[in-house]
Amino acid sequence: MTTEHAGLGHHPETFREDWLEGLADAYARTVRRVPGAYGVVGRHAPRPGKVALVIGGGSGHYPAFAGLVGPGLADAAAVGDVFASPSAEQVYRTARAADGGAGVLLCYGNYAGDVMHFGLAARRLAAEGVATRTVLVTDDVASGPPPVEGQPIDPSRDRRGVAGDFFVFKVAGAAAERGDDLAAVTRIATRANALTRTFGAAFAGCTLPGAAEPLFTVNAGTTELGMGIHGEPGLRTTRHLTAAELADELVGNLLPELPEPPAGGRGRVAVLLNGLGRTKYEELFVVYRQVDHRLREAGLRPFRPEVGEFVTSFDMAGVSLSLMLLDDELAALYDAPCDTPAFRRLPGTYADGDDERTDRADGRADRADERADGDDERGALAAPVRDAAAQPLRDDISPTGGMPVAAALHAALELVAANEDELGRLDAVAGDGDHGIGIVRGLRAAAAAARKAEPGPADDPRSAGAALLAAGLALADASGGASGALYGALLAETGAVLTRASDGARGAELLADAMDAAQRAVAELGGAEVGEKTMLDALDPFRRELRARMAEGLPKAWRAAAEAATRAAADTAHLTPARGRAARMGTLGYGHPDAGAVSLALLLTAIGTTLN
Repeated sequence: MTTEHAGLGHHPETFREDWLEGLADAYARTVRRVPGAYGVVGRHAPRPGKVALVIGGGSGHYPAFAGLVGPGLADAAAVGDVFASPSAEQVYRTARAADGGAGVLLCYGNYAGDVMHFGLAARRLAAEGVATRTVLVTDDVASGPPPVEGQPIDPSRDRRGVAGDFFVFKVAGAAAERGDDLAAVTRIATRANALTRTFGAAFAGCTLPGAAEPLFTVNAGTTELGMGIHGEPGLRTTRHLTAAELADELVGNLLPELPEPPAGGRGRVAVLLNGLGRTKYEELFVVYRQVDHRLREAGLRPFRPEVGEFVTSFDMAGVSLSLMLLDDELAALYDAPCDTPAFRRLPGTYADGDDERTDRADGRADRADERADGDDERGALAAPVRDAAAQPLRDDISPTGGMPVAAALHAALELVAANEDELGRLDAVAGDGDHGIGIVRGLRAAAAAARKAEPGPADDPRSAGAALLAAGLALADASGGASGALYGALLAETGAVLTRASDGARGAELLADAMDAAQRAVAELGGAEVGEKTMLDALDPFRRELRARMAEGLPKAWRAAAEAATRAAADTAHLTPARGRAARMGTLGYGHPDAGAVSLALLLTAIGTTLN
């Protein structure tokens, strides 16, 4: 299997917009863009009285997620940047575009950023009277223990969602299509997730758009068993495996993890052998031959087996195997017809018996290449999303006198951008390596938003507060991911305190109060505590030092506090991660500073240079 790959040249800043526009052009018969958002909605949606299934996640995983939108499957998909969750604003707009009045089911993989942003969108929808439910997919057996029944799912502890997403989306979409209410669709999706397990393996890493080097690598001649779809470390490294040996590993790791078979299942199991982006279909079929043999040997009966690409990781070389135990209801829903850009199931009943292996006519994805006439079918789509985050670094803001927040954020943008590669390297220790890219993109949008929202006097904290509120929302929307949500909360909560300032309130004491509130907001949103190797480990010493130095005046107090944050960020190298994706690494995360703490220290340091 190949280990080197040279992709097309892409502009990272516009990659998401460009590929979504291309998808909408190519499959105009099935999907259209969500106005003003990075998302697609099916041409069949919204349908009055029908539950809307809204899925989503980062770019780089196609067909997940936008390729699975269409009748019988998802109604809409919100799309984040590469390996980053869509922002809460994008999820909200996408869900609104799909809502037919019968409620919205949000369904997505269990990752910290997705949980934060989809959760914020769900609360906003509920506040506006839209009945909203959530089902997290937790199928990756290599990433942690199974969720404990009755306890909320924790992204730091519980299993990730990988290719098993497809099973959950498929049956939930079919249930919604047949007219089930929101409670019933939620029940079915939850049950499908509980009966689904996935295990994967990788032979080579992937390279992000515009990057010169791979995001992560796999040593030549080896196989990483259990590696995640963002490069999260696997369970163990082994020598290069033959196709039969790989199939044995996949099945052997899944069989002990399968739950109790459902009543009436008769050994039926949905099977998905998924290519991660670079593995050829012919190679997948060779692997499937042994998978099928091993499953039947174990007394299982493959139902509607699928071999192909369903949840990928850009150009990653590897495969994953997903199994979902079936009963009559789940089998019927999985067998139901659907029509999406990446997967089509034709009407008709799949053979269910000893002749299953001979019935192969309709069981594969139909990757039809017909193109709708864009002028006739595409309709009035939203104008391409072109926000401040997509503009060149030096063009988005030119600080002027009287705009202290805009000037401070511009200074932060320049310093963080200068360290973007190093932040990506630190973040890659724990997984996807996009922290530098995401924070730079977010700060670019934040600086532009602050400039537009800061019309008042330079010494008025309420004017600064309004600018920070706008900047926080813009950063979270542009950056996406867990870091975008946390940074957005940091700026927005700081701004909220300043906007409530009384006449005459000035200086370090007011900012110290704002930073205390910001820390509480970040801790609540992320569920973290000081000492768990997160950005809080830099924020906490900063706010403490700022308050302790108030008598010295704001500029000196801020700079001293920023120095304390910088020291604390460096010291996170001696902490073992306990939150977020890095928590799954245990002691492997020791010895490297936390990317979020380092970027926060850079931001605080840069802001200090603008104070006088």
